[in-house]
Amino acid sequence: MQFLDNLPFDLNLLPPVYVVGGAVRDALLMRVRAELDLDLVIAAGAVAVARQLATEYRAGFVLLDAERQIARVVFPGLTVDIAQQDGGSITDDLARRDYTINAIAYDLQTKELLDPLNGTQDIQQRMLRMVSRDNLISDPLRLLRAYRQGAQLNFKIESGTRRAIRELVPLLTTVAAERVLMELRYLLQAPSSSRWLAMMVADDLLTGWLEIPVRDVVDRLAKFDRACQLIQRYYPALDRELDRALRDTMAISRKSLGKFTLLLSLDLQLATAQMLRLTFSSAEIQVVTTAITYLPQLLGTEMSLTEQYFWFQSVGNNFPLLVILAITAGVELVDLVTSIDRYLDPHNQVAHPTPLVSGRDLVESLKIPPSPTIGKLLTEIQIARILGKISTSADAIEFAREWILSIDTAVLRNIGDT
Repeated sequence: MQFLDNLPFDLNLLPPVYVVGGAVRDALLMRVRAELDLDLVIAAGAVAVARQLATEYRAGFVLLDAERQIARVVFPGLTVDIAQQDGGSITDDLARRDYTINAIAYDLQTKELLDPLNGTQDIQQRMLRMVSRDNLISDPLRLLRAYRQGAQLNFKIESGTRRAIRELVPLLTTVAAERVLMELRYLLQAPSSSRWLAMMVADDLLTGWLEIPVRDVVDRLAKFDRACQLIQRYYPALDRELDRALRDTMAISRKSLGKFTLLLSLDLQLATAQMLRLTFSSAEIQVVTTAITYLPQLLGTEMSLTEQYFWFQSVGNNFPLLVILAITAGVELVDLVTSIDRYLDPHNQVAHPTPLVSGRDLVESLKIPPSPTIGKLLTEIQIARILGKISTSADAIEFAREWILSIDTAVLRNIGDT
């Protein structure tokens, strides 16, 4: 089994133990993951064993559930969850799991597989089959997990299992939003996520959290994928930005969030409320609300250079996502070429302005006190630059001098009028 390669601890330190769940399934699938998670089951004393392992190897220790005896040991590149057996035997434990493909155990002592529910056969058939309806009821998050794992593994959901999931959908609203979001994040990052999102919508799995028009969203998801393929072909630099993790600590990408945007209301307040209910982070919400707010300008009539300048400053590095959403909404790629070229040119002053002068330069050259007017003046200088009225620092200082004089003249005129 591949998960036994290069383990950072000695297996002989452990009592009789079974590896269960995803690690066994992935090993049988020959599926390699960047970071390995091991789920271990022992007969008793799981927390004590985990604590001893963490102490011996100076690894991280997290108590996950004292009552159910579950703890986590964290090594670099490896997370080991150690749980106490649920039931009188490992067979009883496996019978209480979600799907047969996750109900296979590997005995670390005998090097044998225990597969009482024929999960190996379902892996070979690439089929997700529930262990039992009662197991889904005991933790309704497992309803979502079928679609998430189907997307990740490219498996089908067995017909009886899918029928049971549809019947149990109302139970999903009893699950904590944080857990629902975790499954959604995993699913959104899967290569075939659009197809599975469409299935989730069709089966009403998100009805308790979002109000989604089924026919419309399926069509939009298909158009979104075609837009991504178009950008990948003609603008790979934009595609790389779309796939990049939002933050070092947040694996989800803007492409994934853009896909989720298609499930939300176009009303900014309602969309924000929907994301807050699902406990999305402020960074994720900002990406989506920026897309909703500034997409209409990309869909409307051509913006002036000044409008484009302010628009680019507002959307920032969310620009590639707005391009995808615009194409999804029906805009032709050829109509976006000018904006894309501006964005991809780091020297373009509309999309990536660089100042000719600083606020301090203005204060010293014009002998004016620091004030909010300086910020306004810097903006006016940049607009004059992109309109071709100025091009040098000297031009900028002279423009600023004339701008201040025009403001002063206007003030004096207003005083005279009164």
